[in-house]
Amino acid sequence: MRLNTLKPAEGARTERTRVGRGIGSGLGKTAGRGHKGQYARSGKGKVKAGFEGGQMPMQRRLPKIGFRSTTAKDTVEVLLYQLDKLEAGAIDFAALKAAKLVPSTAKKAKVVKKGELTKAFVLKGVAATAGAKAAIEAAGGKVEE
Repeated sequence: MRLNTLKPAEGARTERTRVGRGIGSGLGKTAGRGHKGQYARSGKGKVKAGFEGGQMPMQRRLPKIGFRSTTAKDTVEVLLYQLDKLEAGAIDFAALKAAKLVPSTAKKAKVVKKGELTKAFVLKGVAATAGAKAAIEAAGGKVEE
């Protein structure tokens, strides 16, 4: 094998199709656009996405369902058993970030009751569910908002 004998694989490089160049090309006369109509005209074939020729479009026929909160991505759930692994006596949002329980992009955190709690600690400036509050207080801790 020599550099001067290298060739691309068969069919890998095809010539550009030249439409409207005579009957012999296979795409002469109407150049593959068919006869008449909107799509046969030059520059007139564009229709906006979802347009169904005046019929009520699908995105308007179907009912609107659901709701996607814009602030949901800012809030992170922290589980109770994860807090149990921390050594700090007082836990705030900065401590959660330092322990990497909360990503750097998060703006708020909420403690959710999942797992058991053995240590007593003070939770400051972090939201907690009713069940999580009860579990923290049962372990001898305190929740300050």
